[in-house]
Amino acid sequence: MKLADLARLLALAAIWGASFLFIRIGAPVLGPMPTAFVRVFIGAVTLAACLPLLRLRWDMRGKWPAVLVLGVVNSGIPFAMYAIAALWLPAGYSAVFNAMTPLMGVLIGALAFSERLTRAKALGVLLGVAGVAVLTRTGPVAFSADVLLGALACLVATACYGLSGFLARRWITERGGLDSRLVAAGSMVGATLFLLPFCVAALWRHNTLPDAGAGVWAAMIGLGVLCTALAYILYYRLIADLGPVRSLAVTFLIPPFGIVWGAVFLGEALSWAHAVGGALIGVAVWLVLRPVAGAVQQSAAAGAIAKR
Repeated sequence: MKLADLARLLALAAIWGASFLFIRIGAPVLGPMPTAFVRVFIGAVTLAACLPLLRLRWDMRGKWPAVLVLGVVNSGIPFAMYAIAALWLPAGYSAVFNAMTPLMGVLIGALAFSERLTRAKALGVLLGVAGVAVLTRTGPVAFSADVLLGALACLVATACYGLSGFLARRWITERGGLDSRLVAAGSMVGATLFLLPFCVAALWRHNTLPDAGAGVWAAMIGLGVLCTALAYILYYRLIADLGPVRSLAVTFLIPPFGIVWGAVFLGEALSWAHAVGGALIGVAVWLVLRPVAGAVQQSAAAGAIAKR
C-alpha cells in the first residue's frame, strides 16, 4: 500500500469516526429526524455541486427508481437510526456497533440471497454478537432499557447497510451499472425525499431549530459535507486505487477514531469494555472479510460500508 493510499485510508476512518461525534452533538438538540434530514440534504446539495467538477451528468439510464429506493435503505433509515441511538449512546458505542455491518451482510446474504455461510463467517457473527454484548453490559454507560434501544437502533442501521450492498448489486450492477459517485448522489436525493415528511412532522410537534446554536449547525455542516458527501468521494477513490476488499480495512479503523473523538470532545468515559468489545468485533470482521471468503460477498459488503 502506498503512503498516499494509507493517508487517505486513515483520513476516511477519521472522518467517518467523526460522524458519530457530530450526530451526538446534533441529535439531542435538533431531534433525530431533523438531524438525519439535515445530514442527507447537505450531503445531496454538496454532491450535486461536485458532480460537474467530476465531469458527471445526472444520467441514471432509467435507474432512478432503484437509486431512490436504494437511498432510503442505505442512507435514510440508517442515518435516522444512528440519530435515534445518539439520544442514549455515546459516540464511541455507535462507532463500535457500526463495525457490525459486514457481519449483517453475511447474515442477510445467507438468509435472503443464497450466499454460502462458511464456518469462519458463522464464527465471525457469533464473535460480533459477543462483542456487542460485552460493550452494552460492561461498558462505562450503565445497562438500561434506553441503552438496549440505542444498541438495537444501531443494529437496524447496520442491517440496512448489509442489505443495501446486495440490492445495489441486483438493481444497479447486474443491470449495466452506473458510476458509483452518481449512485451516491442519487441515493442522497432518495434519502432526502424519504426523511422530509418525518422531519416536518417532528418540527411541527416541537420546533427545535431555535434551540440549535452555532456549534450544533457547525456539527451539521461537518456531518453533511465532510462525513457524507466528501467521504463518499474519498472512499470511491480508495476503491479505484486499492480495490473493494483492501478498502474495507477502514472498517477496523472507524471505531478507534469514534471512541477517541467522543472522549476528547465530549468527555465520554473510556473503559476496558471498549477494547474487549471492539477487539471481538474486529476479529469477527476479519473472519468475514479475509481473502479466502467469497468475492461476491466481499463486493456486497464493500457496497454496504460505503454508505456512512
